[in-house]
Amino acid sequence: MEDLLQVGIITTTHGLRGEVKVFPTTDDPARFKKLKTVILDTGKEKQELEIAGVRFFKNLVILSFKGISDISEVQKFRQKGLFVTRENAVELAENEYFIADLIGLAVFTDEGEELGKISNVLQTGANDVYVVRGPAGEEILIPAIRQCIWEIKPGEGRVQVHLLPGLREVNLKKKQDQ
Repeated sequence: MEDLLQVGIITTTHGLRGEVKVFPTTDDPARFKKLKTVILDTGKEKQELEIAGVRFFKNLVILSFKGISDISEVQKFRQKGLFVTRENAVELAENEYFIADLIGLAVFTDEGEELGKISNVLQTGANDVYVVRGPAGEEILIPAIRQCIWEIKPGEGRVQVHLLPGLREVNLKKKQDQ
């Protein structure tokens, strides 16, 4: 399990006073109002930043950080991820999981067939879709709905699914059409 969970990506600077525009990667961008600190991953190091201000503009969050008041100090943060620790993560309801905890789980059908591992989670408007990559690199897309996802056990590293009639064939046809 990941110790840090991504909540956003700094897209660019905003103004001259050291603010940044953040594309939120969390379901609830308003949660930035409750955060006191975030962890910036520069690629070389992780740096804790104290949030001084939060505003919203269109689909972005505008953040200012304590001790940073000039554009030159934040330009190097562009395209870097912002993270929180699990302690600062949102509370999950029953049967909810962080995407980071789903990636890499082995997927088995209700008949015992191993399909592969979850390589990505696509977030559509209606429901998430698990991208399962098989041993030969083939992919199958499985909607994260109750009829398909029967059991998720991150502690055991596995997911049990039920493939609805025609689901495998739709995925194969999509692959052939590409």
